[in-house]
Amino acid sequence: MNGRARLALSAAVATLAASCALLPLVDQPSWLFQALLLLAVQTGVGMAARRIPLARALTVTAQALVTLMLLTLLFTRDQALFGLVPGPEAVARFGDLLQTGTEDVGRYAIPAPLSEGIRLLLVGGVLVIGLAVDTLAVTFRSAAPAGLPLLALYSVAAGLSDGAGDWVWFLVAAAGYLMLLLAEGRDRLSQWGRVFGAAPRVPGAENTGAVAPVRSGRRIGVVALGIALVVPIGLPAMNGGLLDGAGTGVGSGSGGGGTISAVNPLVSLRDSLNVDEDRQVLSLRTTTDDLSDMYLRIVSLDDFDGTTWKPSKRNITSVPDEFPTPIGLSPDIKRTEVRTRISAANWYAQDWLPMPYPPSGVDIRGNWRYEPLGMTLVGDHGQNTRGMTYTVESLDVQPTAEQLADAPAPSAAILREFTELPSSLPEEVARTAREVTAGTDNPYEQAVALQEWFAVSGGFQYDTDVQVGSGSSAIVRFLRDKQGFCVHFSFSMAAMARSLGIPARVAVGFAPGTPQGDKSVSVGLRDAHAWPELYFEGAGWTRFEPTPTRGSVPTYTQPDVSGEALPDVARPTQRESEAPSAAPSQSQSCAAGNPELCASESPQAALAAGGDGPKWYALLAWSLAGLAVLLLPLAPLLWRLRTRAVRLGAHGRSEAEAAPHTLAVWQELTDTAWDFGIAPDESQTPRKAAARIVRLGHLDPEAAAAVHRVADAVEQVLYAPTPRPTAGLAQDVRTVVAALRASLSRGTRLRAVFMPRSTVRVVWAVSDWWTGVKARLFAARPALRRPSRQQG
Repeated sequence: MNGRARLALSAAVATLAASCALLPLVDQPSWLFQALLLLAVQTGVGMAARRIPLARALTVTAQALVTLMLLTLLFTRDQALFGLVPGPEAVARFGDLLQTGTEDVGRYAIPAPLSEGIRLLLVGGVLVIGLAVDTLAVTFRSAAPAGLPLLALYSVAAGLSDGAGDWVWFLVAAAGYLMLLLAEGRDRLSQWGRVFGAAPRVPGAENTGAVAPVRSGRRIGVVALGIALVVPIGLPAMNGGLLDGAGTGVGSGSGGGGTISAVNPLVSLRDSLNVDEDRQVLSLRTTTDDLSDMYLRIVSLDDFDGTTWKPSKRNITSVPDEFPTPIGLSPDIKRTEVRTRISAANWYAQDWLPMPYPPSGVDIRGNWRYEPLGMTLVGDHGQNTRGMTYTVESLDVQPTAEQLADAPAPSAAILREFTELPSSLPEEVARTAREVTAGTDNPYEQAVALQEWFAVSGGFQYDTDVQVGSGSSAIVRFLRDKQGFCVHFSFSMAAMARSLGIPARVAVGFAPGTPQGDKSVSVGLRDAHAWPELYFEGAGWTRFEPTPTRGSVPTYTQPDVSGEALPDVARPTQRESEAPSAAPSQSQSCAAGNPELCASESPQAALAAGGDGPKWYALLAWSLAGLAVLLLPLAPLLWRLRTRAVRLGAHGRSEAEAAPHTLAVWQELTDTAWDFGIAPDESQTPRKAAARIVRLGHLDPEAAAAVHRVADAVEQVLYAPTPRPTAGLAQDVRTVVAALRASLSRGTRLRAVFMPRSTVRVVWAVSDWWTGVKARLFAARPALRRPSRQQG
């Protein structure tokens, strides 16, 4: 194996090592074996192309084409031509898979199920990185920059993972990259001639050559890797080193204090929900008879940057035995204590704990931390809700419309923090809020007017197929188009309330579930929801419901209804009826799983996670068949390129090499002339054969002189007692080839390239080989000859 082949294998191993960092992201490792097989084929194509050799651009193009065909065979063979050649339908299928794969990455918790879209992202990403590494390190012989795509692959994996065991995958990726650098260094040293090595340790043993440089490279690599791991620990400007275990939790330190960073919980909620399948997320039993207000709140989003809402960075503490009274809640407000026992599904892994608001106590096992301002619980060091059962004591706060209307102004601190709006928010948002609330007398009436405008009178439609928006103008587009779902409505109402001076934030969680026959309540995926909370002094944070057809309208938003009356379940969460309907149904779900919007509930977004595609041996067979179909028409071209490279690539510098090199060059000259239509005549001498090529090929004087120089060299090695090397013969042949190509028609040139006549020598060689095989077999089996029988 030559140095270029070893370098190609090292590049493939380095890519595979870096791709191992993606293993914790999905629940099945089968994609890695598929990527390994396809990466091996991609590397083999590159090795074959460089051995011919092809130009660098053609080598990369060949690898890219084969990679595309392999991905087509694996993912879109039903839409492709002959299962291999991608057409418009296959390209459209690739686009659908990439889109659904991107959505699945954001929708599922880690480890995510291996859906078809995620599998395409993983396998295709590894192949793209592998092609980039191979191109840089092998084709262009620059292994150091090849670390950039490897770093990109590892960074993607590290950014999506939960941090556990990241240092292991870093070591694996770093080892692969160091091996690539060592392979390149050894290949470069080998081109200088004999590589200097240390003296053999055993007297009389042969010097192995590259032992010293390789050993030195390994030592340097180990030292550099150790520095990368250890030095960050001692730098005060860095938050721990690579092996720092504190990074896996939400707090800083191991005590009861700490902080929680402003990571958007909508991403976490989106990771855990698949809105296309209404599976049960939570099951609960509660002591309240009014289920219309049984919202399960996960977290509140109080930091608005003009693009999305997210939780601010807050101090967290140990979970108290009894929670304090909610901020702003006065003794005058009627309240009822509620006890709720909640069980989470085994597959539902949420970092934040769903609870009724406001909670007054929680009985739960595991590592949980408490954020006092939002009154939320968040898992610490990998803790989540998967399979958890816990009990929540909460308050059913029942303010009246009059109490909210007469509420005094909030404190300056509340106003300062919860009415802040970014300067990038378009003025149209505040102007619309003022227009909608014109004629109101107090913040409560303004809040009710906003809710009524969104839910009833504003002409808004609940639609889960609205495209995801981004940027500071997303709210303006929603207000103009008047189509969206829960996150649109809650984000917009909260922003408009803040523009009116009303403290506001957004809550994420679940709307009331569906009562069951055993008196439990089932909360499903399609109950996921987001709603605004507005602050009123005396009542604290108060829920509003601006989303049409979702949840329930709070009774305190109806001025004529007393808070002591039974609540009116105005708009319970709608579920699909088991009876068929003649009219097409409109999706009523809301996925609070996107920083901008709820995720789509279209059936096309759901992909079956079962089945990992064809078996590896079937994939290998189809891959080899596809390569054969691709290479068969190009076989004569590839054979001639390889043969020409071998014949003209030898040096012939010594007297022993002079004859083989000169005869090989002459063979290439006559075969090239044959390809262009000048058939060889074995009966002529080299001198006469050269004159015939000059005459029939209409060669110019320079090319004619080159032909005769090659013929003279052939006669010299055939008839001289001691053949002498002749310099420049390969260049003479190239001169003749260029002249022949310039003097002939385009059709003749194309035939000489793609259907060269001299390839018949392959048939002759196979025939001669078979004749020799039969002769040897016949000679080796004399027993087949029947002996003569003599009678006595």
